[in-house]
Amino acid sequence: MSEEITYPLRINRYLALRGLATRRGADELIALGLVKLNGKKAKLGDRIESTDVVEVVKDKKHKPKDFSYIVYYKPRGIITHSPQGEEQSIGDISGFPGLFPLGRLDKASEGLILLTDDGRVTDRLLHPRFAHEKEYLVTVREKIPSHAKMILLSGVENEEEMLTAKRIQILSPYTLVMVLTEGKRHQIRRMLDAVHLTVEKLVRTRVMGVHLGALKPGQSRILKGAARASFLKSIDLKENI
Repeated sequence: MSEEITYPLRINRYLALRGLATRRGADELIALGLVKLNGKKAKLGDRIESTDVVEVVKDKKHKPKDFSYIVYYKPRGIITHSPQGEEQSIGDISGFPGLFPLGRLDKASEGLILLTDDGRVTDRLLHPRFAHEKEYLVTVREKIPSHAKMILLSGVENEEEMLTAKRIQILSPYTLVMVLTEGKRHQIRRMLDAVHLTVEKLVRTRVMGVHLGALKPGQSRILKGAARASFLKSIDLKENI
């Protein structure tokens, strides 16, 4: 669900909340005269009320931004952002240097991460208020105790934080699926440590309705067609403008 719009507010924030542009992109549209407020060209800094009518008009001279959305399998040992020393980041090896990763996946973990150049997506996908699901396949060294699922679903307090899982599925004595709606630092490792389990392998297999599928480490696919439309709709964003 999208954030509730509280009036009055600046017109660029209004357009961003409606998923029509980033705030910077909205300012560019306004400067080009492509935004109307109550039938007249909007101005930078305009504030709007709930009764105002805001329109984004089409102009043949204004070429819409063609955003890209890539499903990428981050290999283990690769840094998501800001590598240090001899470390490598996703940007170094993905083949998509102009795109940025949405969120983080720690160095020892692997699996699905979305790459894009669409700044509108960041807040809608990552902010905790939206509670989007992320699914992980986890292999542990020790045998999973019978009480582990109940403890993990009830929540684990660690470093003055309450860590919770939305769903837990035990697949085998050493394998489980965890679905989270939070993104706290090393959350799964910290939760499993509370039930005396050591992570051997951690793979993110799904973000919302986007699945890793048959991708192998380092491989990618373009999110397009119905899958792209479904993803944008799920975070209440419009297509490229």
